[in-house]
Amino acid sequence: MTAVSAFELATSSLTDALTQSVTERIVSGQIAPGEKVTEARLAGDYGVARPTARACLERLVVLGLLRRSVHKTAVVPVLGVQDIEDLFFTRQTVEGAAVAELAQRSSVPSAAEAAQVAIEAAAAAEDFRGQVAADIAFHVALVEGVGSERLRRMHELIIGEVHLTMGLHEAHKTTSGRKVAAEHAKVLRAVKAGDVARAQEALAAHLEAARVRVVARASETA
Repeated sequence: MTAVSAFELATSSLTDALTQSVTERIVSGQIAPGEKVTEARLAGDYGVARPTARACLERLVVLGLLRRSVHKTAVVPVLGVQDIEDLFFTRQTVEGAAVAELAQRSSVPSAAEAAQVAIEAAAAAEDFRGQVAADIAFHVALVEGVGSERLRRMHELIIGEVHLTMGLHEAHKTTSGRKVAAEHAKVLRAVKAGDVARAQEALAAHLEAARVRVVARASETA
């Protein structure tokens, strides 16, 4: 590792810390759509060994925050309106199934409750990055709360792109953070009450509102 690097990492798992830092740079637009990300670049930026940089790239490709074809350099994906529409269709399919199953059990995952507290706090503080992080955590918690490894893996395939679109298009800034938190709370109340239809309707309405915001922002910058 070199003595000086441009970016500092936490002292937990080096690969985890590197992945988190690069994710934040991609989601914020510091590393722009279409931009190449190489092992050499990450090793130079952060002063890490090439195997660590390689492991980070592999994780980001799995998460959808980078795309790489065979023998090609990884790049930040450029997501157009059709990509975003397809992404929300897939989210509705996967997350709708998760919410229905949780409602049948009247089971609210503790991680979803914690994420709800976090998004309410972030909304009150007008903390955009905090809102995005808590929103992602909320939806991940709903899917993981079902306990299906295959459903979790399906969601993992799209969650990076979800994070990317939320960060780059800043959809949370086009509405009240409290409104998003209220939509989440409505989903949780229906799940807790064991009302499958109402839980699915609340989630569908929440995702549709988000889709409209993200598509509008993407269309503005197209």
